[in-house]
Amino acid sequence: MSYQQVSIQDRTKKFAVRIVKACIWLEEESKVPRTLANQLLRSGTSIGANCSEAQSAQSRRDFISKYQIALKEARETKYWLEVLIEAELVSLEKFKGLIQETEEIIKILVTTVKKLKE
Repeated sequence: MSYQQVSIQDRTKKFAVRIVKACIWLEEESKVPRTLANQLLRSGTSIGANCSEAQSAQSRRDFISKYQIALKEARETKYWLEVLIEAELVSLEKFKGLIQETEEIIKILVTTVKKLKE
């Protein structure tokens, strides 16, 4: 199944699972401070939570708001991944897939929000 056939809710949930596993690895196998791992965990799992909440939105405006929050969380997640890499706490190769997926999710959310606002 390609990602194009997967809903944003499913995709962000799978992403959240990857983030959880990455954060467990960060705490167990690397010297990353817990605070940084927790920041990544919070933002990375919040993306999917907000997309899921949007499914129960009370209005179109509420739906858009949830997706906008998910977008902000996705951008924050990318930020924390970049910080971990640039601080040389993890290698780019180790988190390259997470960064690529974060960028894809950002693109999807930007496009979705723009279309909904039209």
